[in-house]
Amino acid sequence: MNIVVLISGRGSNLQSIIDKKEEGELDITIDAVISSVPDVLGLQRAKKAGISTHVIHHEKFTGREAFDQSLQDCIDQYHPQLVVLAGFMRVLSPAFVAHYQGRLINIHPALLPKFPGLNTHRRAIEAGEKEHGVSVHFVTAEVDGGPVIAQAKVEIKADDTTDTLATRVLEQEHILYPRVLRWFCENRITLKKKEVYFDNTRLGIEGMVIN
Repeated sequence: MNIVVLISGRGSNLQSIIDKKEEGELDITIDAVISSVPDVLGLQRAKKAGISTHVIHHEKFTGREAFDQSLQDCIDQYHPQLVVLAGFMRVLSPAFVAHYQGRLINIHPALLPKFPGLNTHRRAIEAGEKEHGVSVHFVTAEVDGGPVIAQAKVEIKADDTTDTLATRVLEQEHILYPRVLRWFCENRITLKKKEVYFDNTRLGIEGMVIN
């Protein structure tokens, strides 16, 4: 399976995918890594792994649609089977999302549908939640609102800070995202009428829960 990965920062989830590929646990080809921000660590990680990189700096575009069209043109030269958002901090236009329907996924540090958007760890603690975690989901026009493929949960401890909680969630991100990609490689994940199926069984709102 060939993929293109979109990033905006340090690329730690990208690195977890690269590591699993190099360990032989993922039968994928990462054709390109595209960043919306120049000079980020994720680009260095990609170059070290011998992956083609591109920068499409969002600040050089006057509107979201123009940026998205340039991004789409860059992606489409690789004809990816899956487009993987890994810390890509841009809201994508409905036209862009529709173009990649069923082959555009994202990872979000919360147990969706709870806490879409930013500052999820702080919000979960302030809300008095007992558990938090990470979700991998199909991307739709609604921000962080697409059907969930899988989740990993972590307990929120009484003495947790946003930093300690974020650290444990990130550990789960690095486990969950490669696992979901492996399921795609094995053709175990499908999207039918906005519902996710795993081995032809319809999943619930949480998707597959791995812990």
